[in-house]
Amino acid sequence: MDAKLLDILVCPLCKGPLLYKKTASELICRPDRLAFAIKDGIPIMLEDEARRIPDEEEIK
Repeated sequence: MDAKLLDILVCPLCKGPLLYKKTASELICRPDRLAFAIKDGIPIMLEDEARRIPDEEEIK
């Protein structure tokens, strides 16, 4: 994932910062508890495509 791209990407819902999880190939929005997949180096920033993070799953 390009570092410059990571600096400008924000959550499409709350416009907050995203946490990059390299091992899971995801961008995480902590407040909205959403995980946006990264496929072939391209982040899929659609709410309908995002994985909802359950309350019991810890976000690090």
